[in-house]
Amino acid sequence: MSARHHEHGVEDLCATGLELYERALRQGELADGEDRAAPCLVDLGLLHPAIDDPTRLHPVAPVVALHRLLRGSEERIAEERRREARLAETFGDLMRIAGPRSASGDTPTLRLLTGTERINRAITDAMGEAGEEVITVQPRAGLTGERGQAADAASLGRDQAALDRGCRIRTLYPHTLRHFPTIRARCERLRGDVELRSLDEVPDRLILIDRSVAFLPADEDGRLALEIRHPAIVGYLTTAFDRLWRLATPMYPEAAPQPSHDGITPRQRAIAALLVEGHTDAVIADRLGMNVRTARVHIAKLAATLGSESRAQLGYLIGRSGILDREH
Repeated sequence: MSARHHEHGVEDLCATGLELYERALRQGELADGEDRAAPCLVDLGLLHPAIDDPTRLHPVAPVVALHRLLRGSEERIAEERRREARLAETFGDLMRIAGPRSASGDTPTLRLLTGTERINRAITDAMGEAGEEVITVQPRAGLTGERGQAADAASLGRDQAALDRGCRIRTLYPHTLRHFPTIRARCERLRGDVELRSLDEVPDRLILIDRSVAFLPADEDGRLALEIRHPAIVGYLTTAFDRLWRLATPMYPEAAPQPSHDGITPRQRAIAALLVEGHTDAVIADRLGMNVRTARVHIAKLAATLGSESRAQLGYLIGRSGILDREH
């Protein structure tokens, strides 16, 4: 029993149908029943019953079949063009109603970018148009190894080009990265108005260009990003950054000293605040941009300074010490 025959177009003529059509051309006909293995030959008009004997099937000459099929294709194309004209006429009226908002050059106010390459290309394109200011928040140090070197080289050239056009660059880091050697070294390679400040905690990564376009991460591994051009959202993000900037401690080009109270460093004070809120070591490390081991070292130093012998006692001693009530 032959396999079930599936419908198809003449351009996808099945192997069985092609073999039978060739046989019909060579023999001049097919006997009754031979076409059952490939009913497509009759459906597509490649075989037709003989006038004097309907049990015999005669092949249609290939040149005739081709001409007929091409004519059908031309008719379909003509119908598609008529459909396009109707759509253009309909939407032309709609675009006139919408006015300037329907301009084809409008940029989407929100766009989800997928893949590191596409994200970097979008940032590079936006940076290429920057003429006033580039604002960034960097909660973590950059990548390491070859990938990190390549990314740093690309962003360095991008930043320098913006500075050459007269842009100002401002960046916020967490205090934990104040003395990260590659950050200062990178700044010293740039020529122009570059300023860095730091806080106990900073939001997730943010890039703001000329207060008109923003880029935010949309997942945890950096393979999704949101490009924002909505004026209200970009304005909100810019205002939030400016407020954090005023609270931050200068880091570059001139680094302001971080005050220490009774042997408690600003970093330990930030950790103390998170401990009182009940966060785990892992959460504290992530919030302050350090690894868990480093966070635990600082927690141990804080406990030693306050004379704590347990995690529960440490929370009590932090509250009693008043270190969270002092200005820093």
